[in-house]
Amino acid sequence: MNTTHQVIIIGAGFGGLGMAIRLKEQGQDNLLIIEKADDVGGCWRDNTYPGAACDVPSHLYSFSFERHYPWSRRFAPQQEILAYQQHCARKYDLYRHIRFNTEVAEARYRDEDNVWEITLSNGDTLTCQALITATGQLNQPAYPPLEGIKAFAGPQFHSARWDHDVDLTGKTVAVVGTGASAIQFVPQVARRAAKVMLFQRSAAHVIPKPDRAYTAVEHWLLKRLPITQTLDRLRIYATNEARVLGFTSLQQAMKLYQWLFKRHLNKQIADPALRDKLTPDYPMGCKRILMSNDYYPALAQDNVEVINHGIQSVDASGLTDSDGTHHKADVIIYGTGFQATDFLTPMKITGREGQDLNQAWKDGAEAYLGIAVHGFPNLFMLYGPNTNLGHNSIIYMLESQIHYIRQCLAAMEDDGLKAVDVRAHIQSHFNEGIQRKIHDTVWDKGCHSWYKTASGKNTNNWPGFTFDYRRLTRQVNWSDYELVR
Repeated sequence: MNTTHQVIIIGAGFGGLGMAIRLKEQGQDNLLIIEKADDVGGCWRDNTYPGAACDVPSHLYSFSFERHYPWSRRFAPQQEILAYQQHCARKYDLYRHIRFNTEVAEARYRDEDNVWEITLSNGDTLTCQALITATGQLNQPAYPPLEGIKAFAGPQFHSARWDHDVDLTGKTVAVVGTGASAIQFVPQVARRAAKVMLFQRSAAHVIPKPDRAYTAVEHWLLKRLPITQTLDRLRIYATNEARVLGFTSLQQAMKLYQWLFKRHLNKQIADPALRDKLTPDYPMGCKRILMSNDYYPALAQDNVEVINHGIQSVDASGLTDSDGTHHKADVIIYGTGFQATDFLTPMKITGREGQDLNQAWKDGAEAYLGIAVHGFPNLFMLYGPNTNLGHNSIIYMLESQIHYIRQCLAAMEDDGLKAVDVRAHIQSHFNEGIQRKIHDTVWDKGCHSWYKTASGKNTNNWPGFTFDYRRLTRQVNWSDYELVR
């Protein structure tokens, strides 16, 4: 087995697949994708909970070079998104480049010969000149640090690790969390469970989801006239892109979405007390805005109880809330999101002169363009710090990053560069600007969200238009880097 590669990519989700496809088009065949699971797909492989679907329309949540795909609905369900990724992997001959069921334990940059040495969890070692991480921001489930959580006698699992062997029929189910996953699976659980207790730390802003199945006529048009899908993609992009103004420079525009939220809530929840529980106490947009047509109706059912108190502890038979009330449960499901600010965990990444990436990021993760980190030459990140979006498709951002990284790798090969390391002052200046911009956004209006570290630094979101990011990543400015020839 070849242990030396020109490029190694960690992760076979959208980022890793897109990167590999573009590199192969560039003539690079000496590449390897390391994937910890048994198939491609990333979060769309892992999140198999009932009702899992995307909140970005299908035509935009796909690669620009592989856009003509027969999606069944305007917002694709999880199974179709996974099938799309598998289709791309087959079409572009990626499976032979992927090493499945393999996890990276450590990656160390060797100063003496300018290569990365990767140690796998089984002890094997690989080397490469360029290391690309495509592990995403939503791959490590976050469990709440509850006292006695291991004492619970019944089944308990995270929504991203759904246990399909557990039959919820007739059970009393406690759901902890009210984020993007919970609003999709709670209605499904409520149909089967005898009782659902939803523990919410804070209510979410939920607006209608303009989802529907494509008609036979639309499928005919999309197949016979592919330009219709391209035009729909452009329409969705332009509509979504305008929404960023409500998060950033024109926050008054968020009043429209506030009105949509209130109308949606008032229309679907008749009980004033429940309506009050489901009304957030923070500005709209400070946390992720969610979309659902069946979440509120599910909460209005007689077998669903919304509990607005925090959880104090867990014991063998259930949960005790912060008011001291004990709630018996047969099953606990955690819809508590991901360790989104812990980039690249649990891998240990060591750069130049033994520098540890966790130490470099002790005050919160940051990178130049979300791609490169000073002191870690030839390391490139996809979906890195401050490249997440609250308004548009992450695939667009990934393709911008892929284009930028391709340029770096092409120059390394064509110009004989051994190492490419972003300059410290370039990285600092860029991130100081990012944090200044974030300070003026709705994300910095006092709420606690997965966008922020415990200290309050927003390490996740891009505070502007995606076309601005594409402009910044269109051409590598080589004066931004220290080059070793």
